[in-house]
Amino acid sequence: MITRFFLILVVFLNSSVIDGETIEWNDAKKLSWADFKGPKQTESDAAAVTASGITFTYSVRKTDNRITDFDAQAEAYFYTEDSWYIEDRCNDHILAHEQLHFDITELHVRIFRYRLARLQVSQNIKAQLNTLHKAVNKELADMQSQYDTQSQNSINKEEQAKWAAYVTENLKKFEAYKSQQ
Repeated sequence: MITRFFLILVVFLNSSVIDGETIEWNDAKKLSWADFKGPKQTESDAAAVTASGITFTYSVRKTDNRITDFDAQAEAYFYTEDSWYIEDRCNDHILAHEQLHFDITELHVRIFRYRLARLQVSQNIKAQLNTLHKAVNKELADMQSQYDTQSQNSINKEEQAKWAAYVTENLKKFEAYKSQQ
């Protein structure tokens, strides 16, 4: 007997609605302002907002009512209808800042996949998967916040450059777990 359980969870940063088109993270495709299709929040102090998150699904297989195997998938997505920018406040530097938010999401997907690959099948694998997913999402949210704080939302160009180097280095470190296109 095979039983499958699917769990799809999406973490949004600065967004609470799944709506419209998504873009899966791809090393060869960088964001453009045309990808930011959400309604502009002109009352906001922000020049732009990137809504990105991790989708996570898993299934478990049972034999004789015992879990015998599992499969898990995680992907990084950009949500076009929940991402926006105010044209007269934006430039290529700010677009690079927003791209790095998406890259940070991909970094956490890679970290998640790395940790998933090390899990052993057990009778409490579903709880382990959910706990791991929750932990990675918290780490993602914490890093996104730290990135904005330290770079002052891209204003501090020196910190922005440090973050870009840090994320690039760590994407390479976890390259074996990158999103495949």
